Amino acid sequence: MSHAIQARAIGVSLGGTQVLHGIDVALPAARWTSVVGPNGAGKSTLLKALAGLLPHSGEVQLFGRPLAQWRGRERARRLAWLGQGEQGADDLSVWDVAMLGRLPHQPWLAPPSEADRSAVEQALRATQAWDWRHRPLGALSGGERQRVLLARLLAVNADVLLMDEPLANLDPPHQADWLLLVRDLVASGKTVVSVLHEIGMALHADHMVVVADGRVRHQGACDDPVTHHALEHVFDHRVAIHPLGDQWVALPR
Repeated sequence: MSHAIQARAIGVSLGGTQVLHGIDVALPAARWTSVVGPNGAGKSTLLKALAGLLPHSGEVQLFGRPLAQWRGRERARRLAWLGQGEQGADDLSVWDVAMLGRLPHQPWLAPPSEADRSAVEQALRATQAWDWRHRPLGALSGGERQRVLLARLLAVNADVLLMDEPLANLDPPHQADWLLLVRDLVASGKTVVSVLHEIGMALHADHMVVVADGRVRHQGACDDPVTHHALEHVFDHRVAIHPLGDQWVALPR
């Protein structure tokens, strides 16, 4: 199996506290990987390190090439990021916010091309935000803003999409829409990596990385019983994984 991202011996310190301890991960290409674990496990920090947004020890490789060797714009076209609780300029229109995702593809100070406009329209329609394209971001609800920021991510048309808590503020129908969207992205050859608190949703992924205390406790297929045991263990056996039809669900014990 080819890997989109590989990380070796990743360590991160924040404010003098060691948050990640020598993490090794290998994230398969053209698959959806969910990163799960209890609060304070280091999930978001790990995702930021994989995106090159935090100084760290060890090495991250993107498609077999050290992340540090990628030029900024080249890397931004291949790897896109949606952070947790991201803010946008409230006076910008929804269209302009989504168009920010096209910056890695545009020459300096050049106006948007037809390809840029097409990519933004497609992204806004995919997140059901097209009808608000002329509204300012500040006029939207939390869930609507999240869908616009997701559209900005999609507009990049990157090979790898990293999402930290992408379901924040989304109601259940739009969470289901997000799941279908991720499946479409993976079917088209994209790699998706998402940090999720919703264990039941995370179990829909192809691959799972289980994190606790700043260390990877397990990584493997989401339908593997060993993955389920690792997941139950890091949550102190307060949840149990059960089959439901052809899927898996997490229920309180």
